[in-house]
Amino acid sequence: MTSAPVPVGLVVRLGDRILAALEGVGAFLLLATDCVRAAFARRFPFAETLLQFELLAVRSAPIVLLASTFTGMVLSLQTAFALSRFGAKPYVGSIVGLAIVRELGPVLAALMVAGRVGAGIASEIGSMRVTEQVDAIRAMGADPVQKLVLPRVIALTLGLPLLTLSAILLGVAGGMLVADLQFGISASFYLQTVTTTVTLSDLFAGVAKTFVFGWAVAMVGCYVGLGTEGGTAGVGRATTRAVVIASVFVLVSDYFLTRAIMLLPGDAWFAAMQRLFS
Repeated sequence: MTSAPVPVGLVVRLGDRILAALEGVGAFLLLATDCVRAAFARRFPFAETLLQFELLAVRSAPIVLLASTFTGMVLSLQTAFALSRFGAKPYVGSIVGLAIVRELGPVLAALMVAGRVGAGIASEIGSMRVTEQVDAIRAMGADPVQKLVLPRVIALTLGLPLLTLSAILLGVAGGMLVADLQFGISASFYLQTVTTTVTLSDLFAGVAKTFVFGWAVAMVGCYVGLGTEGGTAGVGRATTRAVVIASVFVLVSDYFLTRAIMLLPGDAWFAAMQRLFS
């Protein structure tokens, strides 16, 4: 018996989608290269970068901190409930602290920022694109990448780690509140278990990933915004695409970044991060 032939149209459509995806990856890498080149060009946009830091990072703080606080609270609740079956409630602080510092804090902060900031960047630049303001910037002799992309990328790359540190602190504090009020685990003992289990190497490992997350969210938002077509309807589609792509990138890259960090020797990783932040 011979198998049924594959429809030619299906193969053509699949090939077109693969080529479109490869073309999109290439265009994204070219934009990233142009952004690096614009960082070393004359007339660095310091004022615009500070403005974008306030708009993208500082104004994202309330939603990030609120989400991290209640995440720490529900994680403490679920962990204490599960461990109480085995008489291991004293280990709540260790589990909650390690989970928030290494994974939940960085990833949750990145996803919340991707939803708020990624959509905002794509809609703002997309609106400028469909109203030909980006072309007007080029006609005036300015570089749209340096004027629009670079400030947002730098602001979010540096701002997300700061948001993550705040999210980690409030997440651990939220877990401590639930552990103390509902399960009778004193705050001092909870903090002692957290500080005993969680090391500076764990903190650096969690925060270091957010530099990549922040860069990716900003770059995706700018890339999608600059490629917007189709008027106001196109702006809406671009906003949705930016959030979806940025969120998926955060989740996928988190695995590979975590895997890469785990492959590094602990002492070498800690020394490298100390040199970076010193």
